[in-house]
Amino acid sequence: MKRPHIYHTFKNQKWRIPIFIISIFSLLLIFSLALLRLKSPTTTSYPSHHYTSKLSTESWLPEIPRFAYLISGTKGEGPQLKRLLQAVYHPRNYYLIHFDLDASDEERLDFAKYAKSEPAVRQFRNVMVVGKADLITSKGPTAFASTLHAVAILLKQAKDWDWFINLNAWDYPLISQDDLLHIFSYLPRDLNFLEHTSDIGWKEHQRARPIVIDPGLYHVKKSGVFWAKEKRSMPASFKLFTGSEWMVLTKSFVDFCIWGWDNLPRTLLMYYTNFLSSSEGYFHTVVCNHKNYQNTTVNHDMRYMKWDNPPNQQPVNLTQKHFSDMVQSGAPFARRFSMNDPVLDQIDRELLRRTDGHFAPGGWCLGNSVVEKDPCVHFGNPDAIKPSVNTKRLEKLVLQLLDPENFRSKQCR
Repeated sequence: MKRPHIYHTFKNQKWRIPIFIISIFSLLLIFSLALLRLKSPTTTSYPSHHYTSKLSTESWLPEIPRFAYLISGTKGEGPQLKRLLQAVYHPRNYYLIHFDLDASDEERLDFAKYAKSEPAVRQFRNVMVVGKADLITSKGPTAFASTLHAVAILLKQAKDWDWFINLNAWDYPLISQDDLLHIFSYLPRDLNFLEHTSDIGWKEHQRARPIVIDPGLYHVKKSGVFWAKEKRSMPASFKLFTGSEWMVLTKSFVDFCIWGWDNLPRTLLMYYTNFLSSSEGYFHTVVCNHKNYQNTTVNHDMRYMKWDNPPNQQPVNLTQKHFSDMVQSGAPFARRFSMNDPVLDQIDRELLRRTDGHFAPGGWCLGNSVVEKDPCVHFGNPDAIKPSVNTKRLEKLVLQLLDPENFRSKQCR
């Protein structure tokens, strides 16, 4: 409830100066106490010139954000998606599950039945399964078209979220959602995390100049992309950027991409319709060519990936020998993982405290993890966030990314 504004009229002029001095002193005292609260060892402290947060007028604590997840998979990946959902689930967030057209209706229905069987999901109603699936062609524009479709659903069905995160069956978290929500609560809500560069190199001749046609845009049966004989010149009205297709994007930015209240998103949508691996360039080019968003970029995709040298088209599959490097990276997510690789059990055990078949526990779980196998069988306030010591690694990464020497110099370059 808002406090009423109180206006005073002073008839006696001699009181004005003392009251003015007392008011200034009080404001300075309140501001100092707020800074001390933010720098206390139980919270994450950030330099005030790097970060601002929407502070609650009652508690002086930052507002807890919400994430909107797209978790996508294909035929036979239902068990992986179920495990991934259990690892990243939190009542504050929203989850859209998409099985592409290769998967059967039975797989979608089985997943929807599973989600409905979870008491927490029934209570908070924050997991959705796409019924009318998209056909996704490898390397074609149908991949980013499906992402835009998912964003449109989330914008319509879940209105109060802050960041969009895309994952698939090969991803897995390295920290709990409580830790992620805690760190992101101290960040401005306008930061877009996506790896990007304008130095496209060999991609100019192998991706930008060729013209491809994706049959998945108008067929219901998957096939490879078609290559046109003609080549096109490099665009003059905008600058091309490329990078990782995995990202953490603000609601404001993805809303702009969907509604396109100026011509840029629509122009780039038409351009990338005939672009190879367009999911690695569309959002990057939009964000870096618009004056309202180009200064919001953080050049990191919030993932740990290991590449061969020279790199292949996909990163290497992560195993237990990569566990230490994954943890030390500070990244909240990692990829790629093979189904049921032992390193996933190690992550569950040592980082997430998740037991097999159950949600990763958080402050919202009221059960006793010592007595009960599933502490989330009883749940309470979704705003109860209990960050762990693992937040320090993500905090270190964020501080490095937003350091003045790194932040601006790596934006849209």
